Amino acid sequence: MSLPEIVSRERWRAAREALLLKEEAVRRAREALAAERRRLPRVEVDPEYVFEGGDGKATLLDLFEGRSQLVVHHFMFAPEWQAGCPCCAAFLDQVGHLAHLHARDTSFAAVSRAPFTRILPFKARMGWAVPWYSSCHSEFNLDFEATVERDGEPVERPGLSCFLRERDRVFHTYSVHDDALDPLGTTAGLLDLTALGRNPLGGDRLRYHDEYQD
Repeated sequence: MSLPEIVSRERWRAAREALLLKEEAVRRAREALAAERRRLPRVEVDPEYVFEGGDGKATLLDLFEGRSQLVVHHFMFAPEWQAGCPCCAAFLDQVGHLAHLHARDTSFAAVSRAPFTRILPFKARMGWAVPWYSSCHSEFNLDFEATVERDGEPVERPGLSCFLRERDRVFHTYSVHDDALDPLGTTAGLLDLTALGRNPLGGDRLRYHDEYQD
């Protein structure tokens, strides 16, 4: 493993200031990109999707819980799996307290194709309180490309989809999938600030949080 060069504080400060100029340019570009993302057109969601959650049947409108916006985490958990995807689990661990989203008129929910009877024990094992719904009786995952057909077989994809509500009308505004989720989680973001990066142990794979050894 290659370690950073050892230098004086003065040389470090000079190198840090040079890098800061590049970081500020990236920050400005990121802010411009975020503004462009907010200007994306929206498309009305016509199908009446039906999900199953802790309170029984729910529509996509119900997932808003009365708020104006909704972020859906497409959590990879196929109907035949016994547990959810470890990478998706690591991402959901980082979501934090939903009060910060709720205070900004935004709801959050996880959605998977696994039946709710299989989601429930896994959710309890992980200790999560976030709303989580099964889409096993609808085409929701396929329509928002969280499940795609490859060689005639359904394949799961991690992702996030954002929705906007106007009274009883729901609009899709944005989706992101696969590795593009990495920068959205705090673990990857924090590790990207460190000298050893995201894999200081030589590429140790993500696991469920109750499977790591100290």
